[in-house]
This record gives sequence, C-alpha cells and structure tokens, in this order.
Amino acid sequence: MCEVLVPVIFLALAFDFINGFHDTANAVATSLATGALTSRSAILLATTMNFLGALTFTGVALTMAGGIVDTATLSNNPKTITAALLAAVVWNLLTWLGGLPSSSSHALVGALTGAALAAAGLKGVNLPGLVTIFQALVLSPLLAVTTGFTVMAVLLLLTGGQTNPRLSRCFRYWQRVAAALQAFSHGTNDAQKTMGVITLTLVLTGYQESLVVPLWAKVLSALSLALGTSCGGWRIIHTVGEGITRLDPPAGFAADTGSALVIFTATLLGLPVSTTHVISSSITGVGLTRGAKAVSWSTIGRILLAWVLTLPVTAVLGALFYIL
Repeated sequence: MCEVLVPVIFLALAFDFINGFHDTANAVATSLATGALTSRSAILLATTMNFLGALTFTGVALTMAGGIVDTATLSNNPKTITAALLAAVVWNLLTWLGGLPSSSSHALVGALTGAALAAAGLKGVNLPGLVTIFQALVLSPLLAVTTGFTVMAVLLLLTGGQTNPRLSRCFRYWQRVAAALQAFSHGTNDAQKTMGVITLTLVLTGYQESLVVPLWAKVLSALSLALGTSCGGWRIIHTVGEGITRLDPPAGFAADTGSALVIFTATLLGLPVSTTHVISSSITGVGLTRGAKAVSWSTIGRILLAWVLTLPVTAVLGALFYIL
C-alpha cells in the first residue's frame, strides 16, 4: 500500500500548496487595497499566521475525514481520494488562471462526493455529514454579509461617518491586527481540510484504524499552506481587494474583522467553510452600508458563478478521474 499512500499524500500537499496561493487574497487583499500593509509585509504576515492557525485545531479535519465519504464502504479504495484531489487541483488552477475567487473547500467537497459516487454509488457517501457540510458552505456567506455590514455600521455610528488623517492612521493599525486574525482563522480552517484527506487516506489504506490526525500530517499541511501563501495569488487579490467595492482603512478593518469572526466560529464548531466566499461576502456587506450602488455587481456575479459551478463541476471531474 505504500506505493499508493505516498502519491496520495503528495497530491494532498500539492492541493494544500495551491490552496495557499489561491486563497492568499482572503488574508491580504483588503490590507493591500487600503495601504495598511505593503505587499511583502502582507505576504509575510499571511504566511506566518496561516502556519500558526493550521497547527491549532483538528475539528474541521475530522469532519472532512468522516463527514463526506463512507469509510467502511470505501475501505481499501484510495483511488477515490486520488481522483478527488486531481479534480480539486485542476479546478483550482483553472479558476486561479481566470482570476476567479472560487472556493477550494467547495472544490474538495464536490470532488470527494463525485469520486465516492463513482466508486460505490450512494453507499459511498455519508449523506448526513454531507448535508451538514453543505449547510455550512451555504449559510456562511450569508452570515458574513450580515457580519461585515454590522461591524461597518457600528464603526460609522461611532465615527459619525467622518474620516480624517488621524482616524485613517488609527484604522490602518487596527486593520493590520484584523488581517493577522483573518490569516490565523484561514489557517485554522483551510489547512485542516488537507489534514482530513490525509487522515482519511490512512484509514482507507489500513495504516490506522481511527480518524485521528497524526502530528506529521498537521505539520506537513501547515507547511504546505504556508509555502503556498508565501507565493501570493495576485490575480485573485485584485478581484477581492479592488473589484467588489471601494475600501478605506475603516472598511478594510470591518471586512477583515467580520470574516475572521465567521471563519473562527465555524472552526470552533468543526465546520469547513469557504474562506474565499466568507471574505468576499464580508466585503460586500461593508460596501452595502454605502448603498447598493457602492458594490460592483458584475464582480459579485462572477463570484456567484464560480460559487454555483464549483460543486457540480468538481463532482463530475472527481467521478471522471475515478473512472479513468
């Protein structure tokens, strides 16, 4: 089984690396758009905090490992994981080339579902767990819009809607703190998805009996995500930081704070969410405090298109890769 296990782990870490540079925008886009951070300091901050966050929790990893596929039905069938990872990697690269802030979480969930269905039909899928994960993926962007709007509305109330150089400097400082929290929360949720896939592979290949994340899987997943983050995802950074709405330091602080709250809450509940869609939604909520015309609905339309397409397309890709 070693000749099967090693390539699957390599693919999982490759997915994690791509997830890092694909989703770097989540942590640094608003800070770059407002000038709170330079590009070098933003990437360094995101890399460090993503790494630390990735080492902190395992609840999401266990949900990914046991909540999508039926481990008993797919025992000794690691091809399912290989097909799913190939599908998720292909989709992430395609959306990155197009500058679309699509969801790595949606890609992995869809690909695992499609591969499991191709391998064993409905018996290969853990339907109750999948429903719970799907609910989290759908509800989290709605919650992020509300949270971003609320935080920004409170700031406008406290400042009287006025800005001056002193306030801008103050909010630039606090936005750095919020960006650090945002990057940390990103690490606590996104790296765990790869840990979960590795743990699931270990169970399916018989290397371990229970869904317990080994320490080496945590460290390798954290390193891969951090390395990917250090490479930057500038195409998507432009879309998220500048394409949704105009951001100033107070707005950037509100967007990062709102998204960090939603992601970290999901992590504590052990629920995988799309950090991409959460931060995009939080920025949208911030923009809506200035009225609907302050939001670029064409950009939102592109993000929604990626949101709608990712699950079914990656499910089909996962099934096709499994068959091939």
